[in-house]
Amino acid sequence: MEWILTLDRELFLELNGGFRSPLLDQIMAFLSTTYAWIPLHLFLLYLLGVNFRRQTWVWLAAIGLTILLADQISSSVMKPLFERLRPSHDPDLTDKVFLVNGYRGGRYGFASSHAANTFGVATLLWFVLKKYRPWIGLLFIWALLVGYTRIYLGVHYPGDILGGFVIGFLCALVTFKFFLVIIDRLNLGEKLTSE
Repeated sequence: MEWILTLDRELFLELNGGFRSPLLDQIMAFLSTTYAWIPLHLFLLYLLGVNFRRQTWVWLAAIGLTILLADQISSSVMKPLFERLRPSHDPDLTDKVFLVNGYRGGRYGFASSHAANTFGVATLLWFVLKKYRPWIGLLFIWALLVGYTRIYLGVHYPGDILGGFVIGFLCALVTFKFFLVIIDRLNLGEKLTSE
């Protein structure tokens, strides 16, 4: 286990200390916020509306549940359970971590809520829309980019991001299956599923 943590730390230092500039610092800080992605969120809402019309609420509820599960599992369960210090709080890395705007995040970082939430949404929408919009898999680029911003900002190790991705995927899978059962029970019709 120790060699995995060492590898994770070394990879973090490479990714966090790579190419940097004041402009890129501000871009990465912005891309790590929810506000940066409002146009994408509106576009995804549009796609759901076009494909599911009046039943769009079903998949909006599924997105909400996915985010709730991913966020609570990563923040309220895993971070207190594992108590893995963020790189920005690790005393061994004080002189090595590049921070942006003095932002350090909370004390613990495993697993990344940003990564869990974005990967969860990307996965759920891929399950839901892949039949209608095969290119929807491009959403995973969004999740990867948000994950990378957290490393760039010095607040997560790559392992924190990977852990968040796994949580997000599992939460989306469980939510998707759960909503398929609800759709079947409520007899909402074939248009709501991609299978």
